[in-house]
Amino acid sequence: MEKDGRKRPLEVGILVPQGEYRWNGRLPRWSDLAAMARLAEDIGLDSLWVVDHLLYRTPDGEPEGMWECWSLLSALAAVTERVTLGTLVVCTNWRNPALIAKMAETVDEICGGRLILGLGAGNTEHEFRRFGFPWERRVSRFAEALHIIHGLLRNGWIDFAGEFYTVRDCLLRPRGPRPQGPPILVGGNGQRLLRLAARYADIWNTYYDFTGNRASGVIQQIAAFHAACQDVGRDPANVELSASALVAFPGHGRIYGVVADPVRGTPEEIAEEFRAYARAGVRHLQLRIEPNTLDGLEQLGRVLEVLDRG
Repeated sequence: MEKDGRKRPLEVGILVPQGEYRWNGRLPRWSDLAAMARLAEDIGLDSLWVVDHLLYRTPDGEPEGMWECWSLLSALAAVTERVTLGTLVVCTNWRNPALIAKMAETVDEICGGRLILGLGAGNTEHEFRRFGFPWERRVSRFAEALHIIHGLLRNGWIDFAGEFYTVRDCLLRPRGPRPQGPPILVGGNGQRLLRLAARYADIWNTYYDFTGNRASGVIQQIAAFHAACQDVGRDPANVELSASALVAFPGHGRIYGVVADPVRGTPEEIAEEFRAYARAGVRHLQLRIEPNTLDGLEQLGRVLEVLDRG
């Protein structure tokens, strides 16, 4: 895709560090994250993504606190001007779905129509238990929530009574900068989640622990998603494909959380791996970089320079 004179084959973003040990071993403060957002725009990054977690565990089993997703997203919307902002992904089981639509519309207004609303069912039982949210039947709850959020954003109104949620004659007003609201991203690889993504999503996402963290591993996942689209009567061409990847640069410390074999190498070698994702059909790549700091972002900037040369 040619954009602003560059020949970048796909859009590239990063996962913002939100946990106690994610700023190369320490907690990132808001001043760190604001500086990262400014640098992201300076180097030509396409997007910033926030995760929705409440309390992780380190590989040693120690608790790791996380900055809250929507609060951080709203702040990033106010201090950036160009970069796309996305959630990877909001857990619908932690907030009322009609309220999620309202929050998304408001953030999209703040950022001038730069939001991608990523939605998911949640996958970490201990977070649900510790914060008092029901863990059982979370995908069934997600299905109803997705129906409500999609209906409100696309139509501005819904009347729905389900097993888990009821919204009666619900209006979404005022509307933000886009008549049908922000695009919806759905992440997940189970059969039920694939079918829900095929039915409702504008963008489908697969995470690096499903792909082996390599472009070669995304092909099978895409085939499964395309099969789900056929099952529900959706043209796969109408859904954009996205994927996440873990990239490690020199100088990184211990890598916390979900770990795969990182992509490493020279800027040219890393850029070629990004091109392989594009050849597989991926149009947006969300990177977890290590170190997930200003230094790591500057190193990513050198990869983007190579990528933009074609």
